[in-house]
Amino acid sequence: MKHIWAPWRMGYILSEKKEGCFLCEKLRERRDEENYILCRGRANFVLLNLYPYNPGHLMVAPYRHVPSLEDLGEEELMEHFKLVALGVSKLKEAFAPDGFNIGLNLGKAAGAGVAGHLHTHVVPRWEGDTNFMPIISDAKVIPQALNETYEQLRKIFREI
Repeated sequence: MKHIWAPWRMGYILSEKKEGCFLCEKLRERRDEENYILCRGRANFVLLNLYPYNPGHLMVAPYRHVPSLEDLGEEELMEHFKLVALGVSKLKEAFAPDGFNIGLNLGKAAGAGVAGHLHTHVVPRWEGDTNFMPIISDAKVIPQALNETYEQLRKIFREI
């Protein structure tokens, strides 16, 4: 048997699992660095995904706990997608990806982990960024620690 070391996962495994919405919780805590929040707009914010598909996997979410796009006001909706575009721009600057997956999972049936709080995923992709690991071992190797990704992006996001 082969082993893949991911020691940062132990914190999650041993942590107390809380009820409620982690996005709302992170906003209330006002500990942006600890919560990997990169940018706060007027009605939306950008943060790193704690369980990324690739380094730099961002999420953009409104401050309001709403489940769907049609629940957002016009200004919230415009800012939401401006922050998605900003995320793409900043990820290009930081990591020079070859492409992106951008998407929303609206509702539990669509795969939403937090069905009640709308959020958009921005996932940078590189040619050859997948290999045999997901197929053979049902595991994905993330080549950069989350805190390193945050530090690299935080410097760039501070420029806005």
